[in-house]
Amino acid sequence: MPPAVPTGENAVEFCPPTRILLPTWRRIPSPVGDLLLLSDGEALSGLYLDGARHAAEIPAGARPDDGALGEAANQLAEYFAGERFAFSLSVAPVGTEFQRRVWRALVAIPYGATCSYGEIAAEIGRPTASRAVGAANGRNPISIIVPCHRVIGASGSLTGYGGGLERKAILLDFERTTLGPRS
Repeated sequence: MPPAVPTGENAVEFCPPTRILLPTWRRIPSPVGDLLLLSDGEALSGLYLDGARHAAEIPAGARPDDGALGEAANQLAEYFAGERFAFSLSVAPVGTEFQRRVWRALVAIPYGATCSYGEIAAEIGRPTASRAVGAANGRNPISIIVPCHRVIGASGSLTGYGGGLERKAILLDFERTTLGPRS
């Protein structure tokens, strides 16, 4: 297993979405509730919080994980143990080109930091599209690893999170607390 990345940039590789030929799934516990991990057979294609607004069901024909999701599960365990501050995984979220641009921008938000929907819109070259960024953020199929919880309102307020504002606050507080002694 690779060592945890103490700080720095995520090494999340976005793969093109593929037809799901051998979908697999795994449920893992976490401090914010059970997480459902989905794979398209080659990359992580979903990470859903139990009871989230856009939570996925296990796809028909999907098989329980045979180990392909092991690295994602290990990195999430390290994250929740306060030992991992960036992820290094291949992901294949399914979405429009605009959504995928937004999701790529999300992985650039450092651990423990936040930014606004407007800042993300400017980052992707669409400075007037903050509402569209919010909608794309809300449809992110790979929560935590593609850190949509780090996006806040322009005023600094916690706004919309598919997993619920309470979980968003927990994740942000966890990251700030864990990062505190290292800053």
